[in-house]
Amino acid sequence: MADFLTLIPPAQARELLLSRVQSAQSEKTELVEIADSIGRICAEDLSAPHPLPQFPRSTVDGYAVKAKDSFGASESTPAYINLIAEVPMGSRPHHSLGSGEASGIHTGGMIPDGCDAVVMLENAQLSRENEIEVYRSVAPGENIISVGEDVFQGQLVLRRGKLIRPSEIGGLAALGITELRVARKIKVGIISTGDEVVPIDADIQLGQVRDVNSHTLAGLVNSSGAVSVLYGIIPDNFDDILVTARRALTECDVVLITAGSSASSRDKTANVINRLGEPGVLVHGINTRPGKPTILGLCEGKAVIGLPGNPVSALVNGILFVVPLIEKLSGKLSSTPRPSIRATLTVNLSSQAGREDWQPVKLIPEEMGWMADPVFGKSNLIFSLSFSDGLICIRPEETGLSAGEIVDVFLF
Repeated sequence: MADFLTLIPPAQARELLLSRVQSAQSEKTELVEIADSIGRICAEDLSAPHPLPQFPRSTVDGYAVKAKDSFGASESTPAYINLIAEVPMGSRPHHSLGSGEASGIHTGGMIPDGCDAVVMLENAQLSRENEIEVYRSVAPGENIISVGEDVFQGQLVLRRGKLIRPSEIGGLAALGITELRVARKIKVGIISTGDEVVPIDADIQLGQVRDVNSHTLAGLVNSSGAVSVLYGIIPDNFDDILVTARRALTECDVVLITAGSSASSRDKTANVINRLGEPGVLVHGINTRPGKPTILGLCEGKAVIGLPGNPVSALVNGILFVVPLIEKLSGKLSSTPRPSIRATLTVNLSSQAGREDWQPVKLIPEEMGWMADPVFGKSNLIFSLSFSDGLICIRPEETGLSAGEIVDVFLF
């Protein structure tokens, strides 16, 4: 087992864990309706069965014309074009345009043969019953979407590993794709330990604390596209913790154990992980604040993570280690950017060289952008995160950040 005092940089620890877990879980897929795919990870490459659009369409309300008939048109010298028909919405026009002819058309309407541009409604008007006067010329292709301009037939439109958002659902709907294969949701077992920890609905006594971690971590897991399974509160008894952890390891893909911050609690969690299977503990201690006591383990191919009992430490390190683990096991593309925003730091922040510090901040709008105002609090004060909008990172090579400095705020 690694010595707790041998602290490993967070990025190195995360890479070590992720390199050892297998993403075989992402091979387990299920077929779902597109309406049920939001927030899921696509498990197959999808190509367009036909071009989109399938026919040339107008992007505006107006008049379909031959562009050359509008050349030179202005408010003082309008172009006069014969109005011969109107394009019916939802069907193919049965007429074509000759020189000096126009058709009324609505947004989304199919372009008739012979037309190569559309004059916007506000740039023309009826001069008499079957004639329009055009006040602005249009170029060939103006206000028209060509066949396949969105996607061409056979084009890859959705990659395996892509997170399904409303825009992806809209694209699939436009192509007539009603269902797709998505990765099965990863199951994450959560075990809370401690003689002082009681259920959140308990009438607590002095010396007791409510089980914050199970619920904050469950929220983090669920919002990351996985399924949380709560195994309750286990007293500080090695055998009881081991029995529960074995059950969770059998039933879930990942197991999280939150423990007290004492050295004995950390050792107990590490010993449990070593008893669950090979190779056991990979990392015992992360060179970061908060969350130095974090333990990363691998037991018979499944990740088991020991998180500190302090709520802020548990949640921050859940963001740093549990979320990337869920994403890998789900088969999510590693190139997916994480939401962040640039902001100006309001005060000086100090840091210990060689240690990675994560500081909660509140975002304050200003005329030129955003201000990042640190929310200070100890690692057992959960509302220091509740009152925050995101985290900023002070890198190990830095001894702090200066007021007025532009920082990246990682949103949560």
